[in-house]
Amino acid sequence: MELRRRNVGWHFVVTELRRVVVSSLALGGAVGIFALSFGVASVSAGASVWQTCALSLFVFTGASQFSAMSVVGAGGSMLAAYGGAVLLAARNMVYGLALSSSAKSMAGNLPRRLFAAHFVIDETTALALAESSPRFRKVAFWTTGIGLFTFWNLGTLIGALAGTAIDPQKFGLDIAFPAAFIVMLVPHLRSKLGRQASALGGVLCLVSISFLPIGVPILIAALAVLVGVRNDQ
Repeated sequence: MELRRRNVGWHFVVTELRRVVVSSLALGGAVGIFALSFGVASVSAGASVWQTCALSLFVFTGASQFSAMSVVGAGGSMLAAYGGAVLLAARNMVYGLALSSSAKSMAGNLPRRLFAAHFVIDETTALALAESSPRFRKVAFWTTGIGLFTFWNLGTLIGALAGTAIDPQKFGLDIAFPAAFIVMLVPHLRSKLGRQASALGGVLCLVSISFLPIGVPILIAALAVLVGVRNDQ
């Protein structure tokens, strides 16, 4: 009986780990496709291949990257591009707060936490917080973070090399990012807190989008993440 119980428990762990890993890699692939759009758009805006790749390597947050290159492409100053990118990236501070209580179990010592901070983005936060177990939360965070980082930079490189030969809208690459957010949202709708956070974020965005500058409604909506942070995390 004891052996059977152990086998059942081991089977459950393996099944859950497989689910977490598959979800993380699938999301990474979807976002990687969207990175093709960024590579194409960045080169079209006047950046070189190496500048485009450096932006994905060191910034690693799609919204900020697109914001910066759209400003540059429209003839805006580097200061304006930087300001918009920083404003959008500020939402990652909210995600950091949401993950702070789990930081020790997921990243361990301070140097590793500083390294993990580079991967604190929309997708890693959403998939990590969707897991109730610290063990699975850690797997979700690192699998999603490393997978996304790999696919995002690979997609950026391919898109940058392709240059203007690819039309993002013609090939449907512009839908990859919204699709990725839907994938992130679904697991959270299973809980009451998740539904509350989703509803609040949607309302905040809809109300503010009509009178605030581009990018600010996203930052405001991101504050809804705090609603979904449980006391036991």
